[in-house]
Amino acid sequence: MQVAHAAREFAQQHIKPHVMEWDESQEFPTQIFKELGRLGMMGVLVPEQYGGAGLSYYEYKAVIEEIAKVDGSIGLSVAAHNSLCVGHILLFGNEAQKQQYLPKLATAEWIGAWGLTEANTGSDAGNMQCTATRDGNNWVINGTKNWITHGKSGDVAVVICRTGEPRAKNNATAFIVDRSNPGFSGGKKENKLGMRASETAEMVFENCVVPDAARLGEVGDGFKQSLKVLDGGRISIASLALGIAKGAYQAALKYAQERHQFDKPIASFQGISFKLADMATEIEAADLLTLQACDLKMRGEPMTKEAAMAKYYASEVSVRVANDAVQIFGGYGYTKDFPVEKFYRDAKLCTIGEGTSEIQKVVISREILK
Repeated sequence: MQVAHAAREFAQQHIKPHVMEWDESQEFPTQIFKELGRLGMMGVLVPEQYGGAGLSYYEYKAVIEEIAKVDGSIGLSVAAHNSLCVGHILLFGNEAQKQQYLPKLATAEWIGAWGLTEANTGSDAGNMQCTATRDGNNWVINGTKNWITHGKSGDVAVVICRTGEPRAKNNATAFIVDRSNPGFSGGKKENKLGMRASETAEMVFENCVVPDAARLGEVGDGFKQSLKVLDGGRISIASLALGIAKGAYQAALKYAQERHQFDKPIASFQGISFKLADMATEIEAADLLTLQACDLKMRGEPMTKEAAMAKYYASEVSVRVANDAVQIFGGYGYTKDFPVEKFYRDAKLCTIGEGTSEIQKVVISREILK
C-alpha cells in the first residue's frame, strides 16, 4: 500500500527525531501537519474534487497506524482532524460548505477541531450547556467546550450546541465556526499524562455570532450527526491504538532478542516468550476487528456495533501490550531513554477518547440486544 509506505517513511524521517522533545515541551508541531497535508494525509477520505486524496478507510487506517507506531500524539491529531472535523463536513455539509472548507482542511492549510464534550457533559451530551440561540438569520453561541483536540490552534471548528431544552429530543445542532469569528477563543490547554504533542484545550464562545449558512444540516440533528461521525471516529481510535500497540510490541520483540541474561537472550525464557505470544495474538485480533469495521464502512453497511467492538478491544489491547512491553524492558522500560515508556503513557487515552470503554460496551450491548 503506497500511502502506508509514505506514512512510514515520513514518520521515521520527520517525526521520530523529535518525539521526546515535543513530548517534554508539549509543543504542538503545526508545521508537521502542514507537511502531512501536502502528502494528502490530512484529507485521506476527502474526494479529489475537494482537494483530498480520495482514498478508502483501509488507507486511512494504515496512515494513522504507521504514524502512531512512532508517535501516538501525532497520530491522534491526524485522526481527530480527518475523522471528526473534516469527517463531519464531508458527511453533513452542503455543497457550498464543502467547497468552502474541505480544500483548505484537506491540505492542512487549516487545522480542524470538533467540539462536543463539555466539562460536565462527557458521555451525557444531551445535557450540554453550550447553547446557540437564533437571532434573525444568525445564531449566537455561548458556552465552553473541553478536551478539544486543537481547541486553541484549530483554524476552524465544527461545534455541537444545544438549540433546544436540556435532555429534550433532537436538542442539538452543529455549526462550522471560523477562528476569525469574534467571540471564539481558545481557553486552558491541558497538561496531560500522554499524547502531549497533540494539543487538548478549551474552546470558549462569548456571544459568538455565526450566520445560518454555517449550520450543518437541519436544526436539531446535531447529536444524531455526531453519533454517525463517532462511528467513523472509532475506526480512527482503533487504528491509533493498533499503531501504539504495534510500536510497543516491535520494540519489546527486538529488545527481548538483544538483551541477554544467564548467557542467553531473554526471549528464550518462557516468561518473556509467552508475553510476546499474547501480545502478537491480541494485536492480530484487534487488527481484524478494525479491518471488519473498515470493510462495512466502505460498503455503506451498518457498522455501529463493529466499530465500537474494534475501538473497545484495540484500545484495551494497546494498554495491555504497552504494559507488557515496559515489563519486558524491566528498569529500562521505566526510563525516557527507551520508547516503551511513552507508548505506555499514550495508550491509556485510547480507552477514554471518543467514548470510553464503558460507553463502547453500552453501544455494543444495545446493538446485540435490539
